[in-house]
Amino acid sequence: MNYHFRIHKEKKGYWAECIELSGCRAQGEELNELHDQCQEALNLYLDEPEDSKFILPLPKSSMKLGPKIIAVEVKPEIAFSFLMRRTRLKLGLTQHQMREHLGYQTLYSYQKLETSRFANPTLKSLFNILKKLPQFPLKHLI
Repeated sequence: MNYHFRIHKEKKGYWAECIELSGCRAQGEELNELHDQCQEALNLYLDEPEDSKFILPLPKSSMKLGPKIIAVEVKPEIAFSFLMRRTRLKLGLTQHQMREHLGYQTLYSYQKLETSRFANPTLKSLFNILKKLPQFPLKHLI
C-alpha cells in the first residue's frame, strides 16, 4: 500500500506532506533522508491505537509521480491492521461483533489482527476474512 507525498524544497533541506492524509508530514536535509522520514511518519500515522474511531482515507489508486510527488510504502503489518480496523469501523461494528462475525474464539485472537506488531494472518485466516468480508480491500496490501 502506497500513499503519496508532495515534496517542498527549503533553504536548508526538504519537507513533505501526505496528499491523502492531512497532518502527516516529514522533513529531512536530503531527499534520501526525507523519504525515510516520510515512511516513518506514515507508519506512525496509520498505526493508530485500537480504540481509535477515525476512518482514514485509503490511498489514491492513480497518482502521477514525479520529482515533487513520491509514493511511500506502508509496512505490510501496519497496512493489514489498518485495513482490518478501517473495514470494521466502516461496517459500524465493535471488535467483539467483528470477532463473532469472523468466528474467532476469543476477542484477543481478533484484536491481534488490528495490532500491527501481531498482524500476521495465516492463509487460512485470510481466506476466512475474504469469505466473510468481501468488501475487505485486499488489493491495497499490494
